[in-house]
Amino acid sequence: MVKCTSCGKWSCRTGDLDKLPTQGFCPMVEHEDALVRARNLYDDPTTRRISQEAARVEAIGYCEWSRVEETMEFAKRIGAKKLGIAYCIGLKREAAILARIYEKNGFEAASVCCKTGSIPKEEVGLKDEDKIRPGTYETVCNPIGQAEVLNAEETDLNVIVGLCVGHDSLFIKHSNALVTCLVTKDRVLAHNPVGALYTSESYYRKKVFERDT
Repeated sequence: MVKCTSCGKWSCRTGDLDKLPTQGFCPMVEHEDALVRARNLYDDPTTRRISQEAARVEAIGYCEWSRVEETMEFAKRIGAKKLGIAYCIGLKREAAILARIYEKNGFEAASVCCKTGSIPKEEVGLKDEDKIRPGTYETVCNPIGQAEVLNAEETDLNVIVGLCVGHDSLFIKHSNALVTCLVTKDRVLAHNPVGALYTSESYYRKKVFERDT
């Protein structure tokens, strides 16, 4: 099994390929054929352009631009004029601010919230006890609907703002346009999920390393 997290050499980054790990966990050793196939895919003109512009944005804005700024610069460089915002209704204020920012910077901004379509949870096989508030009308998040709406809008680049775990996966799967994530939802850590990693050996140890499974 490949485990780049077990490597301390980072020969792939330095270019010292004669020092690749030989313990059996390096992708460049264990899956050379897969990486050759991947490398060949960069010959596609569209893929190559996306890769180039992503790298240019990284270099130009390195430690200077916020992700909001990076996303707009990337969009501009790939010729994206209409941006889609797929957002969680719990972040409606943030999504509205983002839409205004995009429009102020010359983009069209199509936005669609997670509850679009108003599908009751019972329709997808959920029971009353599966609800956040049993006994009430609750709609299931509809990331496929969000994707299909933005597909119909013919957006050039879609931006995720706080979709739930798994719902974001479905949105990415069904989106015709490229997808990038601006906000990753974490209701407990103010949408900063990496906080659980930073405190995993202290305050959050019992929650992540010693949790019941």
